[in-house]
Amino acid sequence: MTEQDEQFMQRAIALAQQGIDAGAGGPFGAVIVKGDEVIGEGYNQVTSTNDPTAHAEVVAIRNACRNLNSFQLDGCVLYTSCEPCPMCLGAIYWARPLRVFYAATREDAAKIGFDDQFIYEEIEKNFEHRRMKLVNVLRDEGLRVFENWTNKTDKTKY
Repeated sequence: MTEQDEQFMQRAIALAQQGIDAGAGGPFGAVIVKGDEVIGEGYNQVTSTNDPTAHAEVVAIRNACRNLNSFQLDGCVLYTSCEPCPMCLGAIYWARPLRVFYAATREDAAKIGFDDQFIYEEIEKNFEHRRMKLVNVLRDEGLRVFENWTNKTDKTKY
């Protein structure tokens, strides 16, 4: 980790505090950098926006992608004040940054009431053993849309 990495991480941590001070949501902040330029940042806004997906990393990804005019974070690095939760980790993988630096761990977050362990455990279970039931309906109709996508010649792949 370089001195510059530490500075960007300090910014992510400062954003977490900014979010607390604003009453926006939980104590989480994130910064996305390309080269040495901040291209996106955010703090948790779950409770202030009534949006359970408004985690700091997701807010920062949306901001950075808008600024880059791209749906991917090619060549970017994400700094987050805490190890990403499963939802954010999924979003990060889809966004495809080069790497992620984090400060606090998921165990640290669990100690203050942000415990995602049950999600990790649920993901490992077969569908029939999960708390939330997933029910497959109208598969043939859903597959027709997939076929239309497959046959579309002017699609943008991702």
